Amino acid sequence: MAETNRTEYRLENLTCANCAMKFEKNVSRLPNVEAAAVNFGASKLSFAGDATVEELESAGAFDGIRVVPVTQRKPIRKIPFFKRKENIVSLISLVFLAAGLFASTKYGETNIWAISLFAIAIVVGGTSMFIDGLKNLVRLEFDMNTLMTIAIIGASIIGEWREAAVVVLLFAISEALESYSMNKARQSISSLVDIAPPSAIIRRNDETFELPTEEIRIGDVLIVKPGQKIAMDGVVRSGYSTVNQAAITGESVPVAKQSEDHVFAGTLNEEGSLEVTVTKLVEDTTIAKIIHLVEDAQAEKAPSQQFIDKFAKYYTPAIIVIAALTAVIPPLLGADWQTWIYQGLAVLVVGCPCALVVSTPVAIVTAIGNAARQGVLIKGGVHLEEMGHIKTIAFDKTGTLTKGYPEVTDIITANGVEEAHLLESVAAVERLSQHPLARALVNASEARNLKVLQAENFQSVTGKGAVADVIGKSVSVGSLRWIEELTELPETAKVQAADMQTEGKSVMAAVINGAFAGLFAVADPVRTESKPVLERLKEIGVDTTVMLTGDDPKTAQAIAARLGIDDVRAGLMPEDKLVAIRELSEGKKRVAMVGDGINDAPALAAASVGIAMGGAGTDAALETADIALMADDLAQLPYTVTLSRKTLRTIKENIMFAVGLKIAALLLVIPGWLTLWIAIFADMGATLLVVLNSLRLMRIQK
Repeated sequence: MAETNRTEYRLENLTCANCAMKFEKNVSRLPNVEAAAVNFGASKLSFAGDATVEELESAGAFDGIRVVPVTQRKPIRKIPFFKRKENIVSLISLVFLAAGLFASTKYGETNIWAISLFAIAIVVGGTSMFIDGLKNLVRLEFDMNTLMTIAIIGASIIGEWREAAVVVLLFAISEALESYSMNKARQSISSLVDIAPPSAIIRRNDETFELPTEEIRIGDVLIVKPGQKIAMDGVVRSGYSTVNQAAITGESVPVAKQSEDHVFAGTLNEEGSLEVTVTKLVEDTTIAKIIHLVEDAQAEKAPSQQFIDKFAKYYTPAIIVIAALTAVIPPLLGADWQTWIYQGLAVLVVGCPCALVVSTPVAIVTAIGNAARQGVLIKGGVHLEEMGHIKTIAFDKTGTLTKGYPEVTDIITANGVEEAHLLESVAAVERLSQHPLARALVNASEARNLKVLQAENFQSVTGKGAVADVIGKSVSVGSLRWIEELTELPETAKVQAADMQTEGKSVMAAVINGAFAGLFAVADPVRTESKPVLERLKEIGVDTTVMLTGDDPKTAQAIAARLGIDDVRAGLMPEDKLVAIRELSEGKKRVAMVGDGINDAPALAAASVGIAMGGAGTDAALETADIALMADDLAQLPYTVTLSRKTLRTIKENIMFAVGLKIAALLLVIPGWLTLWIAIFADMGATLLVVLNSLRLMRIQK
């Protein structure tokens, strides 16, 4: 069947990992379906082929699963906790168990009424589990339903009716609590789906009306009033406002937007009215891509999860063998058969792999969801884990450690010329220039709200500078070498220029009416957050920081010294950066690379973890990097490293909880103290500890 005929649905009421596996198998068995896959973390179904919603919901009827189109935006009716079928069944089972306990207390455990009430409690509460368990047993598939089925039927055969009924009830409660906890972990992702509004007011062909976002086309004009959310990605056509982009970038400070600025779906227009020309369809917006990539990330298994899944395949049969040996060997040596068969059944219950299997995915899902809400897109558990091992981080310079555009850093005047007059005059000349540094002088003049003077008779001198008449005076601005050809530079000016060049700045000079007027230093300024971020990375255990740049070595060294970077490699082409990353990775060292996602693509791909800056602004960053910092903000990097390391620690803790509690319970077999009650509490306790411990990752903030 053609893979192109692939359909996706969102799932409601999916309660557990086993339910996801069973639903996946049921869908795969539908007549016109193949290659079905259920993403438990994201609650999504994907399959190749053809199936109706009724057929899919029938396949998930055992868990009350509802199938919803991924594009559906209307509120979805969710079944309340106490109205779910399995919880109603558990409540009925509890009533019969309580009645059985009352009868057994009054008439004895062997009383026919007590046994009957316990049996009803077992059948009511465990029927679906028994059906699954027996089917799996026939297929020699051993999961927790299989183990629980064997244990409960075995306990009933040897007359432990009360214990069997209690175990069924506790198991049902454990499943319900696991479902509730996993839904909490999913909330960090599902909330993203509702960020962008489902409809918007647009203007098309001089008509204004409201449309669902699915019907909005590229080129339509959004009318966004104060306090409204922006429904689509686009470019501001007219108006001025501040926009809160926290939903996309994690930045809490609103950003000023005016004509020609880009805006994103799901962001909040705060104070002014905007008209926005739509540039992307609803399925291509930045928020849609974030949701898609995060959900795919949850489906990708991390190395620790892959290990646990493989381990579980051998662990469960091993538990069955241990349980059988526990039940058989002591009686063969003269011990009581019923006592040790009971102990063997308890081993089966305590050996359920539920806590172990869920130990990694719940931590990964929680961490990736938390990161997405903080403006950090992590594209898979493997990258999250890898980031936790990073000890060396390489940075591109331009646009990463620096702002990526030139600014005037120093102005030195001479011969009594006022600074404002000098800058006004030079900016008038540079407004007509195409030189990359010219814009910096114009921006500096505009930032100071200086007069806009008109230049006449403009001439560009290739490779040297530019000259024009401003208010009747000849103004020349350009390189020091050219200015020295026009007039004599004072020795003090030469020394000052040399000092600024040593700091990695580009120096220009100006002449007015043939007399030296002053110096300008222009540089790509270091981001204010760069130094604190690098210091923070050192504090949290990053051993080595590296700068990779195509800039002049002298400039690179000056910036590195200011920031405290350990290793500098300058004058590099993109292919040279790739070679540098490979050299840094020698000896199986893990190296992260931080860049803009375009020019640094080869190096980002070669690094253990590629991290792109400003993912909200470039599709290339979203596609090429393993991790995207959605805001153009380095301060998100220490948070990402911290989250990754805490996730690794949480996974290790979860495995210790899951295995440790079970080992402690299994040791009770030696003195013969292990009961079915203790066994189910150990399994349930381990599962809850693992889930609750993982949910702590939601509290990590920048």
